Amino acid sequence: MSDPRWHVSSAVVTFAEGASQEVRRLVETIDGVELHGGDETRLILTIEGTSTGQLGDKLTEINLMEGVLAANMVFEHAEEPEETTCHST
Repeated sequence: MSDPRWHVSSAVVTFAEGASQEVRRLVETIDGVELHGGDETRLILTIEGTSTGQLGDKLTEINLMEGVLAANMVFEHAEEPEETTCHST
């Protein structure tokens, strides 16, 4: 069986005033999610996994967090395993 495709997406998470620290803390605990920036009302992050469904599940988990108003996927990219393998010559 071949390796699964690798998926990565960017997302913007908007949260309620005063929820910044808790939302950041919770987002940073999710495997495959990396925080890249943000301000007092939103975060910019990437989500990685082996399927679109896996990315969607993580985004749904974020959407359901206390204080989150919206978590929206902005862009998704998928690569076949051979596209991510480095070959030396």
